[in-house]
Amino acid sequence: MSSNRTYEAPWFTGRHHRDGRRSRTGARAGSVLRRVAGGRSPVPPESASPRWVFALVATAAFLATLDLFIVNIAFPSIQAGFRGASLSGVSWVLNGYAIVFAALLVPAGKVADIVGRRRVFVVGLLVFGTGSALCAAAVSLPMLIGARVLQAAGAAAVTPTSLGLLLPVLAPQRRPAAIGAWAAIGAVGAAAGPPLGGLLTQLSWHWIFIVNVPLAFTAALLSLRSLPEIRDAERPRLPDALGSALLVGAVGLTTLALVEAPSWSWDVRAWGVLGVAGILAAVFVRRSARHPAPVLELSILRVRAFGLASVAAALFFAAFGAMLLANVIFLTSVWHYSTLRAGIALTPGPITAALLAPWSGKLSKRIGPGPVGAAGAVLFAAGSVWWIARIGLAPHYFTQFLPGMVIGGTGVGVVLPSFTVAASATLPPARLSTGIGAQTMFRQIGATMGVATFVAILGTPQGPGVLDAFNNTRVFMITAAAIAAGALLAIRPTTRSASATPAAVIQSA
Repeated sequence: MSSNRTYEAPWFTGRHHRDGRRSRTGARAGSVLRRVAGGRSPVPPESASPRWVFALVATAAFLATLDLFIVNIAFPSIQAGFRGASLSGVSWVLNGYAIVFAALLVPAGKVADIVGRRRVFVVGLLVFGTGSALCAAAVSLPMLIGARVLQAAGAAAVTPTSLGLLLPVLAPQRRPAAIGAWAAIGAVGAAAGPPLGGLLTQLSWHWIFIVNVPLAFTAALLSLRSLPEIRDAERPRLPDALGSALLVGAVGLTTLALVEAPSWSWDVRAWGVLGVAGILAAVFVRRSARHPAPVLELSILRVRAFGLASVAAALFFAAFGAMLLANVIFLTSVWHYSTLRAGIALTPGPITAALLAPWSGKLSKRIGPGPVGAAGAVLFAAGSVWWIARIGLAPHYFTQFLPGMVIGGTGVGVVLPSFTVAASATLPPARLSTGIGAQTMFRQIGATMGVATFVAILGTPQGPGVLDAFNNTRVFMITAAAIAAGALLAIRPTTRSASATPAAVIQSA
């Protein structure tokens, strides 16, 4: 249902600025975004259907998670498709995406709070779809990595705005269930990724990106017609572009050093790159402390529950990201499974996670995200303990591999909603998009470090030593997940009421 009225906040259209001056930036932004929206006024929030809003934002969550799991299962085929490509080189297909995604999440959330979450959500879907099409058309590894960077920029715009669009249109008592369902949709994408990716890769790895294109563009069109516009009542400043560049540089150079260090024999090159990354990280933190609109608001990290949950998310996703890639490579290179067979073999883990995520979201809201998330992280680590103890060079899927997948998948389903619950329960609703973006940034940085650490630990083992090499990577996963569990246990129950009134202004613009 469309509104016949057009509501334009003066600060957005550029007619006035906070201090009374005309804002050229606001005028240009308003002009561009009105063209994107085609002049259509969004649905008034009181007329928006929560089920329809959920369907659209869930599609975005599904695409983001599906893309992660599809690319992981196609990793060996992508490497084989580019002759001479090394494991470390192809790892940038994953890491390039994760680094840019992490760096742009918070700026995208801030821009969404300023110009409207619906607008940024739609633009993100369009960019993600375009990036997916370019990935499908890639004829070289550098072109594929570049297209993945564009895809990551779109995903960064969609992720923080999706939940930020959903929660304000729901009654407070319905939000915990919605968080669990939102997480479950992502888990459904994870469950669909391995078998679908394995099937499509039988044709060509290019097809794993084509599936995103019609879904992304259709969702963008429907979002223009159906979603309400939501903005921050406090009208924050535009985000820090230089800070985003510093973050990309710090994370990218750290990843480069970890990935290339084995081939560099950990010589002066590796330590030099790590040193430059440390300098950039220090400058980034200092700038974040002083900039009026930083990439990372250090103040939200001082909220105990949010800070601990963010640290735990980075550690857990380091283990999770390493596990995703490790299992694909182990099944295809050690047990010599086909990509399709490997995809099917990996499916029970994400299916288990999908089934448990809604229950975990409700339980986290009831007794607190700390103990629930910690239990999930411990279960995830137990899956890797099982593999170290039982898995061998000869393939025995049902007795060696499957139990670890189910145990680890149970842990993933239990722990993932706890991170989002911790953010939504401790941050003001007006900062929800920014907070979700910050926490997801930590997840992606963790996943990048996990993949880079996995590549560094695994190396290029040969013969019987390959099993020890994979077990060494699993020790890393266990350690990271265990520390994450400790951080989650340190979260104290929150006293903030779930019925707090959202501070975001819900407007039709």
